[in-house]
Amino acid sequence: MLSVRLVLRKFKGCGVASLVVLAGLLTCVTAMPQEAMSTQNGSGAQEPQRQDSAPVLRQPPADAAEDTAQGQDVGAGSNYDPAMFQRPMAKDQLAFLGQFAGQPSDTLYRDKQFRKLIKSFVPDCTFHYGSDKSLTDALDEVIKGSKEPVLIRQGRYVLLSGRMGPYLSGKGFLWIDMQEGIGLGGFYFHPTNGEPTPSVNLFSRQVQKEALLELSELPPAFVEDEIEWSRAERVPPLTTRYFLTGSNKKILLEHDEEYCSPAFSLRNEDCRQMDADASDIDVDAASYLEQTHHSTNATAWMITDAQQIAWVHVRDSTCGGLIDPLGCHVRMTRERTHVIAHAPPPRPVRPVGHPPIHR
Repeated sequence: MLSVRLVLRKFKGCGVASLVVLAGLLTCVTAMPQEAMSTQNGSGAQEPQRQDSAPVLRQPPADAAEDTAQGQDVGAGSNYDPAMFQRPMAKDQLAFLGQFAGQPSDTLYRDKQFRKLIKSFVPDCTFHYGSDKSLTDALDEVIKGSKEPVLIRQGRYVLLSGRMGPYLSGKGFLWIDMQEGIGLGGFYFHPTNGEPTPSVNLFSRQVQKEALLELSELPPAFVEDEIEWSRAERVPPLTTRYFLTGSNKKILLEHDEEYCSPAFSLRNEDCRQMDADASDIDVDAASYLEQTHHSTNATAWMITDAQQIAWVHVRDSTCGGLIDPLGCHVRMTRERTHVIAHAPPPRPVRPVGHPPIHR
């Protein structure tokens, strides 16, 4: 079993040992504080370390952990596989990023060399932010003009961001690992087109996955920085999450944080309710994605599904009389989410032909 460290900062408080159940064994993994974001490029002074705690993710199977590339500090509970990212960017094309540490994000975003670079990892898809536009155009609206400093952590992880969205509370960021040549980003806003709202849309053109993603499948360093960005931008911890892939599909980014882990320092009744609420958010998002065929610019209002209503009745009836109704609720809802997410696409409806005309 892989036993390495993943620190995801979400709530304040010192991280403590998290319990992970795997194949009937109890493994204690001590969460250690990570280096805080710095506007230095790795060679200068660092900011004091933050003491934010790290959410614990559901542990992957032992065989999945063993398949993870050797030498990657993927963290306890991480299910990250570097092979998920295709066509990495060349290191020599990324070295110039270091000179932008501490400069306004707008400066880097407008740089001609960077504008060419983002084509390697920002999906070439239509995105509905107020109206249909390219995802790049939507990012233009929230990052151009941003005075937020370019952050470079450990001399390799670059993050630029902006909250300049003129409507719907639009804000976003771009993230690059200069060592591995991978790039991702995120876009948060309050949709008014009928989908669950608000929502976070993470993305990477280098990822081609077709079904769903769990947070623990993304690079641990990215997850850490994304959570720090979300906390700074006051993104609600329980928010509908999607992932836009290189195949121009919107898929579910499932909540796999364990809110009842010691890292969250929540009361038992509160954390269990958060687990239940997160599962409800995911199943609703999965249902919406199924209805809109995973379109990146869907504008349809969510349809009340008779089959889904029947399933909710069965779930509530099944779990209502148990000693642990919330645990049953979470388990059944997560199972339902995976059934929806992995369902085959609907067959196209063939037009009914007109009967032959006899003269």
